[in-house]
Amino acid sequence: MQDAVKLERRLLRATAEAIRDFDLISDGDRILVAVSGGKDSITLLHLLEQMRRRAPVTFELVAVNLDQGQPGFPADVLEAHLRSTGVPYRMLKKDTYSVVKRLVPEGKTTCPVCSRLRRGILYNAAVEMGCTKIALGHHRDDLVETLLLSALYSGALKSMPPKLRSDDGRNVVIRPLCYAAEEDIAAFAEAMRFPIVPCDLCGSQPNLRRKRVKRLLAELSAENRAVKGNLLHALGKVVPTHLLDRNLLARLGTAHGADPWIEEEDEATAEACAEAGALVGLTRKAEGS
Repeated sequence: MQDAVKLERRLLRATAEAIRDFDLISDGDRILVAVSGGKDSITLLHLLEQMRRRAPVTFELVAVNLDQGQPGFPADVLEAHLRSTGVPYRMLKKDTYSVVKRLVPEGKTTCPVCSRLRRGILYNAAVEMGCTKIALGHHRDDLVETLLLSALYSGALKSMPPKLRSDDGRNVVIRPLCYAAEEDIAAFAEAMRFPIVPCDLCGSQPNLRRKRVKRLLAELSAENRAVKGNLLHALGKVVPTHLLDRNLLARLGTAHGADPWIEEEDEATAEACAEAGALVGLTRKAEGS
């Protein structure tokens, strides 16, 4: 149980930091917490409830689960857990499973269609319940995986924003776990013995691009534990003038500063590069001139 206490403190710190950095929760908010039954959303609900009890501002939580009609979905198990938390909850049921099976060809990825249907239902539920925000359980790993997926397969540099207003202006989506590491969430959920409900609809698809990117990150992290943290840091340290977005450059002007054309993999390499640059007169100051 001591491990659970340490993990909880670490996750609470990460969540509080994200809430503070991106102004995710305001006084008087009524937040719909989307609880799918996975480790991330159940942990998110737990953390937000702990914060609600001690926060300097007043806000409400309501947990919402959507039973999408997947065969064997243990709605009763999840409802029993939600009841035990003391957080007001609502169980929704919409047969999106049949819709996904009808719309998605055999062998194709079901996630995009499934997610779109689920998001629309939750958006409408939030409005009906008078919720000002919708909290989703996406964590650090989801953000960095999305960054690589967008770059590798869509040709765009973007990820999941910590705070997003829907196109129609009705909903605000927040991701309080955006700084939290997946391994911490998984370890905490196991230590707390949360009743985890897997998603068999998409989990049975072994060749999803996201899973391939996840494996790539795992391999890179085995070589350098800082890889995922560095990618998250990169999302918060963008140098717009060093990209190729012409519309953006037209607004920002000509790039200036250091030119990162040499890969400085570690501190020793960076020092060697600096020394080599000095030998040929290529200093940091000269690069910016």
